[in-house]
Amino acid sequence: MNDILTQLAEVLEQRKGAAPDSSYVAKLYDKGLDAILKKIGEEATETVMAAKDGNKQQIVYETADLWFHTLVLLAQQGLGPDDVLNELARRFGISGIEEKASRKK
Repeated sequence: MNDILTQLAEVLEQRKGAAPDSSYVAKLYDKGLDAILKKIGEEATETVMAAKDGNKQQIVYETADLWFHTLVLLAQQGLGPDDVLNELARRFGISGIEEKASRKK
């Protein structure tokens, strides 16, 4: 399943050099960080609203939008899904309480 994340990350990288009028992602990159962050905020809110409504199909749809825009942010910042997956792997098997406490040191 990680293949789709890798493929999407590759497309997002390609869009960095594209003209803003050629794709939605190129337009987001052109608008800059604030526009990307605004979209993440919007999608996070829509995900919360879908969950509150209990509509499973809408939760999946909105979560996909949220993940997509988060991947755009990662790419814009020179990061990718593997960076996040590696961090999740590092945390695997560690108590959430312990992991959070280790960040305060």
